Amino acid sequence: MSDHTQLVRNEAAVRAGFWPKLRRTLGRVPFSEDAVAAFHCATDPATPLAIRVTLFGALGYFVLPFDVIPDVILGLGYTDDAAVLAAAFTAARMHITEAHRERARVWLLKEQAAQAT
Repeated sequence: MSDHTQLVRNEAAVRAGFWPKLRRTLGRVPFSEDAVAAFHCATDPATPLAIRVTLFGALGYFVLPFDVIPDVILGLGYTDDAAVLAAAFTAARMHITEAHRERARVWLLKEQAAQAT
């Protein structure tokens, strides 16, 4: 499968499920800011294709319900997601910009405020 085909497939799954999953897990996963920054990097047309494919693949693993360790297992459920995302973040480290991180922080602050009301 080509990188472009993989990108299209993973991007569709992530766009459909990322924000709802993140809202449901907010406060329960320690990598929320990194995941949102990675999403913004993956959707940035300036990001190289190989990095976008990597990030959308990792974010897809977080979004899709089929995990090695099911997310509902208290204390362990997101460890496999965190490991996959950490590997993708390492690969994309040079491409996740301060602008991506700032957008992530702003979204998280707004979402936390909305959930508090």
